[in-house]
Amino acid sequence: MVEDRTVTTLRYVVADVFTDIPLTGNQLAVFTDGREVDDETMQKLAREMNFSETVFVLPPEAGGHARLRIFTPSVELPFAGHPVLGSAFVLGMPLQLGEIRLETESGVIPVTLEREGARIVFGRMQQPIPNWELFEQAEELQELLGVRSQLPVETYDLGPHHVFLELGSEAEVAALEPDFGALARLTHQGVNCFAGSGTRWKTRMFAPAGGVAEDPATGSACGPLGVHLVRHGRIGFGEEVEVSQGAEIGRPSTLYVRVDGSGEKIDRVEVGGSAVIVARGEFRL
Repeated sequence: MVEDRTVTTLRYVVADVFTDIPLTGNQLAVFTDGREVDDETMQKLAREMNFSETVFVLPPEAGGHARLRIFTPSVELPFAGHPVLGSAFVLGMPLQLGEIRLETESGVIPVTLEREGARIVFGRMQQPIPNWELFEQAEELQELLGVRSQLPVETYDLGPHHVFLELGSEAEVAALEPDFGALARLTHQGVNCFAGSGTRWKTRMFAPAGGVAEDPATGSACGPLGVHLVRHGRIGFGEEVEVSQGAEIGRPSTLYVRVDGSGEKIDRVEVGGSAVIVARGEFRL
């Protein structure tokens, strides 16, 4: 005899983020009502979806429109860019907002939404201003990757941690084939290798210790990348640059970043991009 039990229905939306073309960009699952989901189930659902990140939407607690909890397949994150931007598209449509404020463990993130008619076509999020320092394992990391960085190898903290290496060319970035097991043993930080010039840059991000071998688009790294570029004179303050990512894993993505301020003080870090909703579904647990 089958025992009766209460079934919980959890609805979700899938968006492809940092793209306006379905089946490209970075996949995101947004569970639009996470109030009945405990921590263990959130992590299991993120593992089941197996995207770079999965979001659970909760009632606000700090003056925002909603609170987000963000999970990779293996860990919870205090902040991540493509989950915030994708959630802004998912939640901003029915709320008809010009700006949506989303609470994360790294603070309240305002996202300005641009529309064509009723459809949201672009979003710009104001990110936390990161802290930075030299990466202590720079030599070991460069040896493992088989590269030499053109700039100091520095790590940035805005909740998640990202380390940056500037390579000599975009072709060198594209040719990377990291040993993910060794990389996971060396560092739990996101490892970002980039190259480019002017207003066009290419990057790849590896985070095998966090359950993401290579990420198609990393919004939480794009802001710090912009800060890294302006700090070292590669771009100017107030200049918006385009960052491409994800082509090597079949998920081409386009991100935009602008850093306002001066050499003495960073005033604002803004990361933008598009997103497209591609699926809706539900779990019955």
